[in-house]
Amino acid sequence: MRGRLPMVTAITLGAVVVALAIASGWLGVVSLRNKNDADQRAKAIQSARQMGVNLMTLDKATAQRDVDRIVAGATGDFKNTLSSQAKTLIDQLTQTGAKSTLTDVTAAVVSIDGDSAEVMVSLDGVVTNPKVKDGVPRKYRYLMDLDRVGDRWLVSDMEMVP
Repeated sequence: MRGRLPMVTAITLGAVVVALAIASGWLGVVSLRNKNDADQRAKAIQSARQMGVNLMTLDKATAQRDVDRIVAGATGDFKNTLSSQAKTLIDQLTQTGAKSTLTDVTAAVVSIDGDSAEVMVSLDGVVTNPKVKDGVPRKYRYLMDLDRVGDRWLVSDMEMVP
């Protein structure tokens, strides 16, 4: 019995060490996965926020650059639609002399799954033009669908919501 006790203790300690190593590895994988999920969530929010900022910082003096920034943040059919309407938007900005500036922006993930996300963006801004020099405060809310393309999140669809 005396010879068996050290053997049983050694086997038990060995099993505990193996179990701890497996548990430690599993926790590391879970932690890494959670960090990656949090990183992707933050990147999706930032991309949607940036699209909102781009939509609300338009000026006739920089119209082409402003519209190019909006198109660059889009993908798929939405990007094609924006590209095809770019000249119209630039012409409207130039003709009306409109300028919009942002006073506040917030964004939050509605849902996220792998390579797609849905983000709500709320914007407060002021729109001015030669007829309304002091500007008119405006509130906008957009529900944006985003797709992960490589390491970037791009807006694939967008709708204005009340």
